[in-house]
Amino acid sequence: MMPRLLLLVLLLSSFTLSDRPAYRLFTAAGQPADYDRMLTDLAGADVVLFGEIHNDPIAHWLELQLLKDLHRQKKPGQLLLGLEMFERDVQPLLAQYAAGALPDTALERQARPWPNYATDYRPLLQFARANSFPVIGTNAPRPYARTVARGGLAALEKLPTAEKALLVPLPLKVDYELPGYKKMAAMFGDSKAHGSGAENIIQAQALKDATMAYYIWGSLAPGHTMLHLNGSFHSDNHDGIAAYLRQYAPKLRVKTVSVVSQAQLQTLEAENRDLADFVVAVPEDMTKTY
Repeated sequence: MMPRLLLLVLLLSSFTLSDRPAYRLFTAAGQPADYDRMLTDLAGADVVLFGEIHNDPIAHWLELQLLKDLHRQKKPGQLLLGLEMFERDVQPLLAQYAAGALPDTALERQARPWPNYATDYRPLLQFARANSFPVIGTNAPRPYARTVARGGLAALEKLPTAEKALLVPLPLKVDYELPGYKKMAAMFGDSKAHGSGAENIIQAQALKDATMAYYIWGSLAPGHTMLHLNGSFHSDNHDGIAAYLRQYAPKLRVKTVSVVSQAQLQTLEAENRDLADFVVAVPEDMTKTY
């Protein structure tokens, strides 16, 4: 008869070999990290930029878990939820919803939520409402971003004052040397971001990044932590939103998380290193929410 200890070792080895993790967590340098370490680090930040893959279910599940755990870590009144997915002009609706004065159906009808709202974002808003902490929509309204994409930032100068109040204060200075913006230029086949055919598109992206950063900063008070959800391109490499936050509030403690897709999860691939303080690797064949 096989000794019990040997049998146990064989069973454990078999389990490890057949394990199929839904994600693995790494530091920026590619070292394995654990969730508790990340939570402790993020709870001490003023802003956590969670760079998601918009249709990845693991990213959305982790966002919800992180929101719940930050709520347990922080004192009452210290946690805020910020979202790229809602624009500045619907902030009154979000405030009513978080206060329990607006039902889900009305929010979905009036606030122009993304098509995957019900599965991917509603659980976070419901948790915020149930626990009485603010929900902040940070993004520039889409019509203004489209205007800039067509005619550049100069096209916004003629807007009425009330409409400009929905955006970062103008004029907006764009740093075309930021890696993310240079990458956008390369995607359009231009070697340079500034003075190229991609300039208006980069300006539209900068309008979104700067507006989100401005309203994240403006929503914070001492002791607050905001968990902000955004597409990873808005915060990868501590770029985009993070770059504008450094302009507005250099002493702000900003931590970043980025979700990446990989064929294997044993190691963090070289191209995904240094994207964020913590990198969440998910399988590239993970099912999608849309």
